[in-house]
Amino acid sequence: MIDRRLIRFMGSSRKYIAFHVLFQLSALLLNIAAVLALALTVQRLADGCLSRRFAAAAAAVFGGALLLRLLCAFASARMSFYASDGVRLRLREAVYGKLLRLGGTAKTRFTSGETVQTAMEGVDQLEVYFGRYLPQFFYSLAAPLILFGVTAFVSLSAAVVLFLCVPLIPLSIVAVVKIAGRVLKQYWGRYGHLGEMFLENVRGLTTLKIYKADERKSREMDEEAERFRVATMNVLKMQLNSIIVMDLIAYGGAAAGVIFAVSGLVGGSVSLGGAVILILLSAEFFIPLRLLGSLFHVAMNGLSASRRLFEILDAPEPQTGREELTGEEKRVSFENVSFSYDGTRMILDHFSITAPGKGLYCLVGLSGCGKSTVASLLNGRCGGYGGSIRIGTRELSRISPDSLRRHVVTVDSNAYLFRGSIRDNLRMADKTACDSRMMEVLREAGLSEWASFSGLEMKLEERAANLSGGQKQRLALARAVLASGTVYIFDEVTSGVDAESEEPMMQTIRALAEHKTVFLITHRLYHCLKADRIFFLADGAVTEEGSHEELMKAGGRYAELFRRQAELESVLGKEEA
Repeated sequence: MIDRRLIRFMGSSRKYIAFHVLFQLSALLLNIAAVLALALTVQRLADGCLSRRFAAAAAAVFGGALLLRLLCAFASARMSFYASDGVRLRLREAVYGKLLRLGGTAKTRFTSGETVQTAMEGVDQLEVYFGRYLPQFFYSLAAPLILFGVTAFVSLSAAVVLFLCVPLIPLSIVAVVKIAGRVLKQYWGRYGHLGEMFLENVRGLTTLKIYKADERKSREMDEEAERFRVATMNVLKMQLNSIIVMDLIAYGGAAAGVIFAVSGLVGGSVSLGGAVILILLSAEFFIPLRLLGSLFHVAMNGLSASRRLFEILDAPEPQTGREELTGEEKRVSFENVSFSYDGTRMILDHFSITAPGKGLYCLVGLSGCGKSTVASLLNGRCGGYGGSIRIGTRELSRISPDSLRRHVVTVDSNAYLFRGSIRDNLRMADKTACDSRMMEVLREAGLSEWASFSGLEMKLEERAANLSGGQKQRLALARAVLASGTVYIFDEVTSGVDAESEEPMMQTIRALAEHKTVFLITHRLYHCLKADRIFFLADGAVTEEGSHEELMKAGGRYAELFRRQAELESVLGKEEA
């Protein structure tokens, strides 16, 4: 039950655990002092030699010991909080940092619901492990030794019997460890799956209502909830059975102490005061380990959750470089790049393009040809490619992730906007940006109605639900412009955007391309009319390359697709007219 990996996260919390144990031992010694004061008073009273002075002194010791014990209990509770608080923070920071280093691969390895549950409730379960179980573990080792030393002076045989009964509780704990491990693993598996199912259904509730599939999903949730209930009942049954065993040992041991005290008193081998000491302290032999056994089940629950946590922390990270970009590197090249997500189906196969410097470069092609994969490779979300990808003269795999994030800015059709003000969302791109600069980028993105001080204070709901689709995309575009990157990737950024929003966005992108390297991934080919270079992809490779005029003259698949889109739009225009 002492997990070495978890211990490494303790850091400065070790001292709080030591103080916690120290205060517990102090409380035990104070309790022994109170018992001794009471026993001596009873003994003197029985002998008929109790004086007022001694009674007053004994009462002062008894009352002072109880008061100080209360203070020690309060201090122990504070130490328990401090011991667990720092560890929880470090564990969550470790998980968050790991997910950042995993990048886009984290989504494919771990589900959102399970990751959130592990990082939040799973870490909270470890609060008991660090704050109470570990201190109680060390206290339970020392307390019986101290009590044995005290009771041995009264009756050695009674002290030996009580001391030998103490290990029966940890032995009973060991007996249920294997069962507990299996039961708790099943519990956390069901819990994680139920949480993931709930999160997915909430996210897709509108879709479920549209297709009238909500009733079927509700039944599936009920079935999974029932399986989780059964797993929970199995955990409770295991805990209750082990608690019954520990209670039998604890109460039986305490009863044995009472029996020894009474028989010793009757036989004359133990004085009345000694009998009082044995009766009052015999239970103290078992209380620490009995409490440890109660905490054991909660601690096991936390340890079970920690195994999932360490699965995240142990996940292999993509290789990262250490070289830094200067911000002057505007040339981007892919040379014979190959890439596969699953190791079997090639998404990119000998893919080669070159963007010699600032300008607008369009990646077009039918769905599934690899356009978005090119973006994911260039911004570092995916790794493990074959061939060479260079920004300037630097190989992509040798560039540090932080430097890559600063200089390669990506905006896609699902750009996330956070709850808060427009100013808060813009300042994510540049913490030092002043209001006038933020208003400028809003105007550039076609959001003139917000380009004022009051506009920056406008509050956004979760996922910017109070904005239209066009406003969301334009705000995401303004945030990207504010980031002042070197290379920009716009992946279907105008997808689902109305014509009123689309043209201001394209004007901003073209203006950005006058001094930045801009890659535009789009299925609307009329956006490519003013592109410096167009790359037409098919089956993970570039099949056509050139300006719009050159590709139209070549009469290939690009020209065919462009004419087809133009005809469709003209037909739609006539119908609307």
